[in-house]
Amino acid sequence: MIAALCEIHGPPESLVLRELPDPAPGPGEVLVAPNRVALNFFDTLIIENKYQLKPALPFSPGGEFCGTVLALGAGVDGFAIGQRVAGYCSYGAARSRLVAPASILTSVPDNLSDDQAAGLFITYGTSMYGLRQRANLQKGETLAVLGASGGVGLAAVEIGAAMGAHVIACASSPEKLAFAQQYGAHEGLDYARDDLKEGLKQRTGGKGVDCVYDAIGGAYSEAALRALAWKGRLLVVGFAAGEIPKIPLNLVLLKGCAILGVYWGEFVKREPQAHLENMAQIFDWTAKGLLSAHVHAELPLHDIAKALTMLKERKAQGKIVLSIPR
Repeated sequence: MIAALCEIHGPPESLVLRELPDPAPGPGEVLVAPNRVALNFFDTLIIENKYQLKPALPFSPGGEFCGTVLALGAGVDGFAIGQRVAGYCSYGAARSRLVAPASILTSVPDNLSDDQAAGLFITYGTSMYGLRQRANLQKGETLAVLGASGGVGLAAVEIGAAMGAHVIACASSPEKLAFAQQYGAHEGLDYARDDLKEGLKQRTGGKGVDCVYDAIGGAYSEAALRALAWKGRLLVVGFAAGEIPKIPLNLVLLKGCAILGVYWGEFVKREPQAHLENMAQIFDWTAKGLLSAHVHAELPLHDIAKALTMLKERKAQGKIVLSIPR
């Protein structure tokens, strides 16, 4: 088998390709040949040892995949050799053979492509968890999505629209806003040109937004918090801007609002049944065309550094996936 490995912490260019012995599945495990591996922004952090999850070296990046079952470990039921499956594994997927617990795998419907299925877990799973379990987003509420054209932001735009919210896409260029509006956003706000707080206030008639989905952080977080309506919710998803904001808590008191952390990986561990229900809804919506699972680019495994650089420089609109050699 071939694997992309992080042997020393560093930028995408420090990753190497290595040939390794094929693994074998143990009890409760499945050997999968990934066809597609989806990358995410956190992959750029984990290889530089800047993420909360710190795997031992060496390891492969890549946290979600779609592939074919090659072998079953003892005690595995519900899967068959040759079956298409998809799953989430935090890291370790950027390789041509992968051993995964059967519990993390989901059968892929025939009407979903490998590209779509590979990219439905982290970004869409995170957004569904944030909007459903954390924010309890309701039909007719207003939702502002920061970084709306990126992988996780676009997922929030689509899921918010599917849940019946009025979605305001917030991004750093007219092109990114136009892209988000193609996928369900009702209007847009260019925060590189316009004031985020004032823009959101204007677009809600002075009321403020009911929910903000914030995967950007930095100075945008406080501006978005100041634009919340009474009893609004600020979802803390990530810090793509690089700076972790320090929020004045008096604003939370005065607005009667809530700041809610969205840590999807921990949710999956602690509430597996709720996670499975979320994924069933996501797969159903995607099969019906309500979610696009849009792929910005598909690159071969040997171009993983190029793919991660695109994510690091925030040039991706939607998902980036790797095609894995047989």
